[in-house]
Amino acid sequence: MQRNLLSSLSTLALCLFGFSSLSAQFCVQDGDDITGPDGGPCVNTVISAVPFLRINPDARGGAMGDAGLALSADANSLHYNASRLAFAKEDAALGATYTPWLQALGLNDVYLAYVGGYKKLDEFQAIGGSLRYFSLGDIQFTDVNGTPTMTGRPNEFEVALAYTRKLSDRFSASLTGKYINSNLAAGQEVDGVVLEAGQAFAADLGFTYRNEDTNKGDAFAVGAAISNIGNKISYSNDTIRDFLPANLGIGAAYTFRLDEYNEITVTAETNKLLVPTPCSVAGADCEQENERLNDQSPVSSIFSSFSDAPEGFSEELREFTFSAGAEYWYDQQFAVRAGYFHEHSTKGGRKYITAGLGLKYNIFGLNFSYLVPTSNQRNPLDNTLRFSLLFDFGAQSK
Repeated sequence: MQRNLLSSLSTLALCLFGFSSLSAQFCVQDGDDITGPDGGPCVNTVISAVPFLRINPDARGGAMGDAGLALSADANSLHYNASRLAFAKEDAALGATYTPWLQALGLNDVYLAYVGGYKKLDEFQAIGGSLRYFSLGDIQFTDVNGTPTMTGRPNEFEVALAYTRKLSDRFSASLTGKYINSNLAAGQEVDGVVLEAGQAFAADLGFTYRNEDTNKGDAFAVGAAISNIGNKISYSNDTIRDFLPANLGIGAAYTFRLDEYNEITVTAETNKLLVPTPCSVAGADCEQENERLNDQSPVSSIFSSFSDAPEGFSEELREFTFSAGAEYWYDQQFAVRAGYFHEHSTKGGRKYITAGLGLKYNIFGLNFSYLVPTSNQRNPLDNTLRFSLLFDFGAQSK
């Protein structure tokens, strides 16, 4: 009963992320094949608690298909890969991003706010920090009979601190510590269980290789990050806990410096959630398997997440998402961006084109991004404009 309670809380949050199917408990086993109830592919979405940690809060990367692991450093680097900060050209920067959520449904009180920044300690080291706040708006709670009990305002937030250091002229590493708080229905009592705010601690590991000394004066970078490695989270005082959205991301970027005023950056990356893939066929055996998967430790689940898909290696490959984007800068003052994001139809089905603009003058910068869906799967950012405000404090002295 408590497991159902926690699943309901996860569903509350996941429904706000545009997932049409949270898991596939109605798939059919036919010999070695697993199909959906209609004979089509089995939809088996990988889910976790606190999915707001995977929302891209950066309008720059958001305009490039949500790719950002290997881009040049800025105030929003902590979300992707904090090791980028070791190669920052400015001594310090601060950024703030506002992302409306589900505006297409007329919801004006659901949004993501993000503040991030960094300070270089010397040419080899940098520190950074960020605050992420996700508001789920006003929600009317009811009892089992549908009688209103109280109005709540569920919210979640994350505080992160990072340290990054160059290990060589072209290679850097970073460690980020996080505190996560998820208050979905604290104080409510369901089935005799009093809900609490879920709390967790997590860490990110980031790595960047960046070469700006190519023969043509171009720049090449590769970035990798394992994020949200931490303890499980619970919304009640019991032993039932859910996984954080641990994630592996690998990306690359190449910057063509055409002349003194013009440059073009192209980037691509892939990401995979490092949490268990649920058993996708209804039945007692499947329920036991899901219990076994959930009893794993967070570290154990990271390694097993590459081999636990019910349909084997082919399903594991479907769990990777892919992003690609391009950015054109004129005189480091005006930027045009575009990108594409792809997720397999059996793993969430999000597919969309992104576009955006960037403006920079002296220490001030503005980035805008816009998302256009290309599939039937609705996205919480459908046709929504989001923006980031940046302050590069080192630019004024230069």
